[in-house]
Amino acid sequence: MNVVATSNAPAAIGPYSQGIIVNGMFYSSGQIPLSATGELVEGDITVQTNQVFANLKAVLDAAGTSLENVVKTTVFMKDMNDFVAMNEVYANHFGDHKPARSAVEVARLPKDVKVEIEVIAIVK
Repeated sequence: MNVVATSNAPAAIGPYSQGIIVNGMFYSSGQIPLSATGELVEGDITVQTNQVFANLKAVLDAAGTSLENVVKTTVFMKDMNDFVAMNEVYANHFGDHKPARSAVEVARLPKDVKVEIEVIAIVK
């Protein structure tokens, strides 16, 4: 296993890695809307989802892969009423690529954010 770490995304706020590469696959930890310096990015679901994608792109890049190689995502949302707005931002970042996805509403997320996303990607 290879640990993935980058200063271009927020450092882990617990006993975990930003991501792990094993057998040609990258598994990210859930990314929340923190800046690379660890500051909470305030705003609506659109603002927060865009920050999450900035973090995902940074850890994917550090792993030697990209959104185009993502095969599965899991989206955790504080409020499923935000789904349409989150989905629009999500679609803008993925473009024509449509990885498998699960999206669920949860009772609470770290730092009371509105969204957290994790990905699984191929590392070529």
